[in-house]
Parts: sequence; structure tokens; C-alpha cells
Amino acid sequence: MSTKPRLRFAPSPTGKIHIGNIRTALFNWLYARNINGEFIIRVEDTDAARSVEEYEQIIFDALKWLGLGWDEGPQTGGDYGPYRQSERKDIYREYADKLLESGDAYYCYCSEEDLEKMREEQKSRGEMPRYDGRCAELTEEERQRCENEGRTPVIRFKVPKGKDIQVCDLVKGNVNFESDGIGDFIIIKSDGLPSYNFACAIDDYLMDITHVLRGEDHLSNTPRQVMVYNALGFDLPYFGHLSLILGHDKAKLSKRHGDTFIGDYQEKGYLPEAIMNFLALLGWSPEGEEELFAKEQLVEKFDINRVAKSAAVFDVSKLNWMNSHYIKNTEGERLLELSKKYLLESNVVDEQDEIEANKDWYISALNLVKEKVYILSEIPEQMKIFEGDTLKLEDKELQVLSGDNVVELLKTVKDKLLELESFDPKSIKKTINEAGKLVGVKGKQLFMPVRVAVSGQTHGPEIDQLISLLGRNKIEKRIDSVIEQIQK
Repeated sequence: MSTKPRLRFAPSPTGKIHIGNIRTALFNWLYARNINGEFIIRVEDTDAARSVEEYEQIIFDALKWLGLGWDEGPQTGGDYGPYRQSERKDIYREYADKLLESGDAYYCYCSEEDLEKMREEQKSRGEMPRYDGRCAELTEEERQRCENEGRTPVIRFKVPKGKDIQVCDLVKGNVNFESDGIGDFIIIKSDGLPSYNFACAIDDYLMDITHVLRGEDHLSNTPRQVMVYNALGFDLPYFGHLSLILGHDKAKLSKRHGDTFIGDYQEKGYLPEAIMNFLALLGWSPEGEEELFAKEQLVEKFDINRVAKSAAVFDVSKLNWMNSHYIKNTEGERLLELSKKYLLESNVVDEQDEIEANKDWYISALNLVKEKVYILSEIPEQMKIFEGDTLKLEDKELQVLSGDNVVELLKTVKDKLLELESFDPKSIKKTINEAGKLVGVKGKQLFMPVRVAVSGQTHGPEIDQLISLLGRNKIEKRIDSVIEQIQK
């Protein structure tokens, strides 16, 4: 076994990548980087009917988006390839033959009908359905008869009787399994491809994987893999099984809880650093009360001993809070680049050239409205505050403007703003205060009417910055349109 820690993420490209699988990848990546190990990607694509190349690329893209770089894999190569199981068929057959020679495996010719009948009989006797080993003792003559009948065999592993299989799990602690509860399982299918458990065990050994960190739904697979390891004389890796992720109702996270695929979150405008931070805390807790961590801090603090045995609850409100934090701390060119897609799709902007031509304005506008958004896809709604030269107020907003001297205030504010030489936020704020003194109002009685008159809203971004971005012409027209409505 390698002296350098080697961890792997081994997804199957049979569909969109689930948020739980991404967390598994993240924990492997964090652990590998924390202990100065290597992080390997292996694609488990032996399910030929369901494996799709497009889904494989989606997996790679998701990992890159999150910043989870890998040391070896299908796209990068390495000394332990091939890194796709579909390209390792001969390797699996070689080790299956070794098990056949040692008597730890045998050919099974049972048809699906035979197996179904066996299961029904076992159920009728109150037994747990499992393969009963009937083909293990076939004579050469019986085997030949099956071959002549055109039966295509599978290869089954011969499970030893009366064995206690003990797994020292990095997360769960000591876990025991009885071999008598496990039927002889398939290692090579009738199409010549390996079963999951067999390929997994062979690959982890040949790729020098030292730590197998995966979801607890794989815990029941572990004794089968351990038996394959033992039969071939392989040293065992360390195993660790991560708890499930639950929805708000404490049921296993599924589509009925909302988005479950990482691409859905990316599409809605969650930032990779927020997703990484959030997922890292789903089943792991660092020391202290802090919850916001940069990637480098997560690597430094990650401790496998602090991974929880109990299930973690996916709290969307907490994810939204984290994402809003990271959006607020994103500025300039990056914020604009991240927001372009949403601005164009929602027709807030007609063409990208318009953004480029007014780049500084859009950066300033985004920096202003980002305080109110949880996800980037909410930005177009917030940008509507800049749309329109005139305003049409609802009764609620008009009520704010019902004071005796509001019209005088708005006219004074407008006139003084139009006199400004520099239309910057600092000058604007000073001018509004001066207008308030002239009319005899201050505080809420000053700024609330001004806010409604320039934005049509009672709440919103900093008023001086908003006015600066709206510009003189729009401010003049908006205030005039509001005064006209007040005086009706």
C-alpha cells in the first residue's frame, strides 16, 4: 500500500450529480489535502446501459466549478490508469480467474427464473432471500450440460461460512457483519463486466487507495469488498462512511425537498465558495462557533474525527444566508461576470455590448443591489429599480407622501440636485440634508419621501448611491411624475 495517503471519488455517470455525491467528493478532497495526500477521480461506468458520456462531463465540470482539483483521473491521466472501469475489463477478469483457481469463486448458470423461484421459496420459509450456492458444487459434466444448453454463466464469489467480518470505520467505529447473512454474490456478470463490489475492491487495491470515504448507503457493500480483499491477500484500506443528508422533515433528501442536483444550485446563482462552505458543515463541525470559512481554512481545519455519525439536515435558509454573505463580499469584475447571464436572460439588458459599454455603471449598480439578494438569479428583480423615467405609485407609497410640506420638499431636493456640479453620492447626501433644513424636516421625514419619490419604494439601497446611479435626467423626471400624482 502507498505510503502517501490516496483518496478517491468514484462517481457513476448515470445521471445528474446529486448534492450528496458532491459532499462525498468534497470530504475526500478536504481530507486528502489536509493530510497531504492525493485525490483521484475514478469513473465507475460498468453499467453500460445507463452510463452517458455527457453525465461524466457534468461531473468533471461540477468539481472544477467548486475548485476541487484532482491529481489523477480520466482527463489528467496518472500512473494507475485507466481511470474508467469500462477500460479495465481485462484486469477484472484476471483477478476473477485467480479466485476461480483458488476455489473462492465459481461459475453460476442459474437463470433469472431459477433465481426468482429460489427467492420465493426462501420467503415462504421466512428466510432472507439470498443465493443458496447451488452452483458451487457443480460437476464438470453438469457445467458442460449448462454450456451446451447455451446458458451464459456469471461468476460468483464463494462466501466463507461462519465468519465474523469486522470493519473499523473512521466515522461509525467498529461495525460487525456475519458472513452467514450474505449470499454468494456475483463478481463478473454474464456480459463479462464486473459487479460494483468486485470492481471497486480490485480498483482500490491496484490504485493504492489508502482511505475509502463514501456514503453510509455503501456500508452494506463493505463486507463483500473485505472478503474479496482477504481472498486475494490484499491489505485493507481505511473505510469511512458518511451519514445521510436529510430534508427539513428528517426524511432522506430527495426531489420533493427541492433541488437536489448541484447543477440546479449553480444555475440559480449560488456561488461555489458558498456551496463548499455549506456542504463542508453538513456532517462535519470544526472547533468553535464560526461557520464561514474560505477553502484554505476548510482544508486546514478538516478533521475526520469530527465527522458526525448522525445524519445532517439540509437547511436551505442557512445556505441562502451563506450565499448572501459571499455575494456581498464579491465585487467588481467578478460580480459583473457572474451576473451577466441573469441580466441577459431576464432582458434587463438586451445585449452584452451594452454591459461592456457601461461597465463601470453596471459594476456600481450591482454593488448597490447585491445587499438585498440571496442568489444571483434575484439580481434582475433588484435591478428593476433603475428601470423607467417616471414612477407610478401605489396607495401605500402615496400615503408616505401625504404630509403638508412634501411637495415643497421634493421640489427643493430636485432643484438643488440639478444644481450640483458633481453628481456623486457624498455631494447628493449633503444636498438632501441642506434641502431638509430649508424646508424644516430631517431624519425619516426627510429621507423617506425622497426615497419614495426617486425609487417608488419605502425600502431599498442607500439613497445617495441610488440617486447618483439614476442620474440627473431620470431623477428630474421621476420626482416630477411623483409630484404630479400627489397633486391630483
